[in-house]
Amino acid sequence: QVQLVESGGGLVQAGGSLRLSCAASGRTFSRYTMGWFRQAPGKEREFVGSISWRGDYTYYADSVKGRFTTSRDNAKNTVNLQMNSLKPEDTAVYYCAAHTITPYSVNYYTRDYEYDTWGQGTQVTVSS
Repeated sequence: QVQLVESGGGLVQAGGSLRLSCAASGRTFSRYTMGWFRQAPGKEREFVGSISWRGDYTYYADSVKGRFTTSRDNAKNTVNLQMNSLKPEDTAVYYCAAHTITPYSVNYYTRDYEYDTWGQGTQVTVSS
């Protein structure tokens, strides 16, 4: 069983950067595709990015491509989301999630129902 805890959220001015971290418990973290999602007030949760179990493949939503980068350190059971050139429309609660149904998957997953384990979320607010 994997448990996830996000950290690193906060308030930043437009154009600034933030780095989110997601710490995972459990010995099987390295087997799973990890994803990042966000949810703004009054909006549905949306996909941000995902990273394969070995960290060799990443996939991003068009809205963040070129600005956000996800990485992972399986030895430390962590996955990170580096967010640069932040915009007010990036304001949301950010969640990390694990797809544990299919270990060692070669697929990337962009839908929230494809992830079965979620962190509690961390607030990111970008001021204009």
